[in-house]
Amino acid sequence: MKKLLFYLKGYKKESILAPLFKCLEALFELFVPLAVAQIIDVGMAENGGDKKTVFLMCGVLIALGIIGLVCAICAQFFAAKAAVGVSEKLRSSLFSHIQSFSYSMTDKIGTSTLITRMSSDVNSVQTGINMFLRLFMRSPFIVFGAMIMAFTIDVKLALIFAVTIPVLAIVVFAIMLVSIPILKKSQSRLDGVVGKVRGNYGGTRVVRAFNKEQDEITEFDEKHDALTKIQIFAGRISALMNPLTYVIINFAVILLIHFGAIRVNSGNISQGELVALYNYMSQILVELIKLASLIITLTKAMASARRISDIFDTPSDTPRVSEKDEADVDNSVCFENVSFKYSETGDAAISDVSFSVKKGQTVGIIGGTGSGKSTLINLIPAFYAPSSGSVFINGKNTALYDKNELTDIVGIVPQKALLFKGTIRSNLLWGNENATEDELWEALSLAQADGFVKEKDGQLDEPVAQSGRNFSGGQRQRLTIARALVKKPQILILDDSASALDYATEASLRKALKSLNYAPTTFIVSQRTSSILHADTIIVLDDGMVEGIGTHEELLENCEIYREIYRSQFPEEVSSK
Repeated sequence: MKKLLFYLKGYKKESILAPLFKCLEALFELFVPLAVAQIIDVGMAENGGDKKTVFLMCGVLIALGIIGLVCAICAQFFAAKAAVGVSEKLRSSLFSHIQSFSYSMTDKIGTSTLITRMSSDVNSVQTGINMFLRLFMRSPFIVFGAMIMAFTIDVKLALIFAVTIPVLAIVVFAIMLVSIPILKKSQSRLDGVVGKVRGNYGGTRVVRAFNKEQDEITEFDEKHDALTKIQIFAGRISALMNPLTYVIINFAVILLIHFGAIRVNSGNISQGELVALYNYMSQILVELIKLASLIITLTKAMASARRISDIFDTPSDTPRVSEKDEADVDNSVCFENVSFKYSETGDAAISDVSFSVKKGQTVGIIGGTGSGKSTLINLIPAFYAPSSGSVFINGKNTALYDKNELTDIVGIVPQKALLFKGTIRSNLLWGNENATEDELWEALSLAQADGFVKEKDGQLDEPVAQSGRNFSGGQRQRLTIARALVKKPQILILDDSASALDYATEASLRKALKSLNYAPTTFIVSQRTSSILHADTIIVLDDGMVEGIGTHEELLENCEIYREIYRSQFPEEVSSK
C-alpha cells in the first residue's frame, strides 16, 4: 500500500487543494442554518417581522450557494486531476513491471489476473482517490462542525449530537471491516470470469467447430453465478449502512424535536434555533449517506490497491543460479545435464539434456507432440531458467547474461505467428528499430514474403490488424520470420515456424537461410523430417529425453524413434530401401 502512495507525490498541490476547497464549501454550508434561524426569529417574528432581514438573509443564502458551488467545482477539478494522473502513472508502472516478468512468473500469476489488475483494479483505485480527496475531510468537517455549532446554540440538546455521532461511527467502521475481505474475494472471482471470457473469445472458432457453445455457456454461467452470489452478499452487507444510519439519525431527530419543543415552550431556545438544530442533524444525515458511499468505494479501492501492490511485490524473475560460469567458447550453444519443470510439483518437461553446437551450424529438433521441443529452445534465450544443469551461449552461462544482452544475441520465431496492430513496417522494426528500408526488403525476400507484400497497396505501410488477422497463416509466419531476420541475430530459432508453408516455399526459405552472410547458428524445430534433413545435427526428443543426436543418415541407422517418424512421412522411400 505504501508503494501506491508514492504516485501521489507528484500531485501534492492537487491533494491539498481538493480537500481544502471542499472544506471551504462545507464551512459556508454550516452557516446556512444560522441564516434560516435569523429569517424565522427576526424576519418572521410575531410582531410583524423585519422584511429587510428576510431579504438580507435570502441574499446571504444565495451568496453562500454560489460560493459553495465555485468551491465544489474547484475541488472536483483538482481531485479528478490527481486521480487520473495517479492512475495513469500507476497503470504505466504496472505495465512496465509486468513486462519484466519471466515466462514462468507470467504462467504462475495468470494472464486474466494481470488484465484485471491493469483494468478494473486500477479504475477502482482511481475512483477511490477521487472520492477520497473530495469527501474524506468534508464529511467529518460537516459532522463535527454541525455538532460544534449545535453546542453554540444549546448545550443540552447538543448532547444528542455527541451521543449520535460515535454510534454512527461504530456502525460505519464495523460494516467496512466486514466488507473488505468479501470484496477482495469478489475481485478474485472476477479474475476467473475474465479468464473464461478471454479463453472463449480466443478460441471461438474451435468452440464452434466442436459445437461446444452450450458447454462453454454453462461453464461461464457457473463462474458468473459464483461471482454474482458473493457480490450480492457484499452488497447486502454494504446496504445495511443506509438503513442503520437512517434509523439512528431519525431516532436522534425524534429526541431532538421532543426535547427541543419542551425547551422552546420554556423559553430556553427560540423556534429558529430549534429549526437550525434540526437542519444541522439533517446535514449530518446527508453527509453520513455520502460517507457510507465513500466507505464502500474506498473498501473496493483498498481491496484493489492490495491486489495491485501484490503484483508490484512479485519479483520480476526467480533468482537464477549459475552452477558453472563458463564452457567451451567455440560452442555457440551448450547444454550440460539440463532438466526443467514448469512447476515444482510437476513432472520434468525435459530431463538430463546435454549437447553442444558449433557456431554457424544448423540444428534440427524433432519429436512427438509434448516431447519437449519448445521447452528446450525456450531455455536458450533464458525465457525459463533450468531447474538443474546449465545452458551456455558463446561459452557464458545464460544465468550471467543481462536480459537485453541475450535479446540482442538470439532471434526467435515463436510457434504461434503473432503480429501486432500497426503496419508491416512497424512489425518488422521490432527486430531492429534502426533498420533501413533496404534491410527490411532484404529480410522479406529471405523469408519469402516480399512477393505478397509488393502486391499490397501500401506495401511496407500496409495496415496490420490485431494479431495479423488480415493475413493468412502462411503470410503471418513469413512476416514473423522476416521480423527475426531484420535483427541479424547470432542465434536464430525457428520454432515450427514453417508449418503453414508449402514444401516449395519452405525449401526456398531453407536455401535462403543457408545463404546468410553472417552465418547464424540456426535451430529448426519441426514435425517434418523434410525440414531438417540437411541440418548439420539433428536432436531427437521423446518424453523430454534425448533419444538420438546425429545427422539424418546416422539417425536412420541408430535411432528407432527417428526412423519411425521418417517412415511415417516417407513410407515409399523407406520401403524401397
